[in-house]
Amino acid sequence: MSNLPDADTLVAVLVATLRPIVTPETGMIGIVTGGAWLAERLHQELGLKVPLGRLDISFYRDDFSSSGLHASVKPSQVPFSVDDREILLVDDVLYTGRTTRAALNEIFDYGRPKSVRLVVMADRDERQLPIAAQYVGAVIKVPAGKKLQLERDAAGKLSLRLNSPKTANA
Repeated sequence: MSNLPDADTLVAVLVATLRPIVTPETGMIGIVTGGAWLAERLHQELGLKVPLGRLDISFYRDDFSSSGLHASVKPSQVPFSVDDREILLVDDVLYTGRTTRAALNEIFDYGRPKSVRLVVMADRDERQLPIAAQYVGAVIKVPAGKKLQLERDAAGKLSLRLNSPKTANA
């Protein structure tokens, strides 16, 4: 599958979809890495006033004990109170639902939000957990044995790529 949607087009779709529902108090949190890149773009395009949050969910993954700690783990940053706030949780690709579950666990360690709505650039289906995104740029069928990944070049341009997973836990 070489005809993947253009990432900038999907960002524009998400901005148009989200613009009517954001308020001055809406919080946005991106999941490291691809979700944080997407959240940076959405946060800027939507002109959100609440500072952008970033989650590195490495310690919250249910496969942490088997996969170990990655060398690039950085602390999460949520520079606003999540209590009673509407939160947009942003990730690049929704697949099994396990990353989203881990992110929700971490968000609730910060407090109790009014609501959490999931925003993803691409939904590749094949869920292992009952998790669904409320805002989706595109639904993409991915061939077996491939991983759909958001990449960012040195200039900050986003693009979707199909790759072969490096490990079973990728």
